Amino acid sequence: MSRTARLFQLMQALRSGPSPKTSVQLAQDLGVSARTVHRDIDALRGLGAVIDGEAGFGFTLIEDATLPPLGFTDDELEALVLGLREVQVIGDPALSEAAAEALRKLQGRLPQRQSHRLSHAVLAATRFDRPAVPTIEVAELRQAAWDERSIEFAYTDAKGDNTRRKVKPLSIVYMDRSSVLLSWCHLRQDFRVFRLDRMQEMSVTDESFRPHRVPLLREALARIRAEHTAKQRDSQT
Repeated sequence: MSRTARLFQLMQALRSGPSPKTSVQLAQDLGVSARTVHRDIDALRGLGAVIDGEAGFGFTLIEDATLPPLGFTDDELEALVLGLREVQVIGDPALSEAAAEALRKLQGRLPQRQSHRLSHAVLAATRFDRPAVPTIEVAELRQAAWDERSIEFAYTDAKGDNTRRKVKPLSIVYMDRSSVLLSWCHLRQDFRVFRLDRMQEMSVTDESFRPHRVPLLREALARIRAEHTAKQRDSQT
């Protein structure tokens, strides 16, 4: 393997999976020695890559605008186009426009052959029945989740009962017929899911729950998976 190819593979290894990655892990992924990994990391830093960490603690690649953009294989490009077109269909207005703008940027920066491939992609995404339209500002909700700030809102459930909720927003999930908020509910003291088209009068509070969003989300997803597995097991007995 040439040194250039090895440096590219090292960049890819640093970009993928959880960080930090130790030199031993990287050496196993690349089939080289840990000493070679250290030399290559120094070389990447010399080329402008911002790589945090040191021997014994692991390394993390911090994205740097001075680095050249990654190239895409044809299948990767098809996947990007399909995903962005799906977001255009199901996303809130701000997210839908962001997906369209991302496609335009890709179009302008790809090599000519792949730019043509993007324009005439084989894959497409469409829905005859779009998800229910949210009754809140989803962009504001997304920002509250990123900022790890609790929100308050009025909610009408499937039975028509009205309650006032205060929750820690963890994730927005786009489903077939609706978009939902996965959250920790202060009222129920448990994880709860709320449909965005049944939420009203949302406001973002000054109450921060940083840095607990990620561990709470992991716990919520683990519980959902466990409940799904249990239902499958019960249906087979």
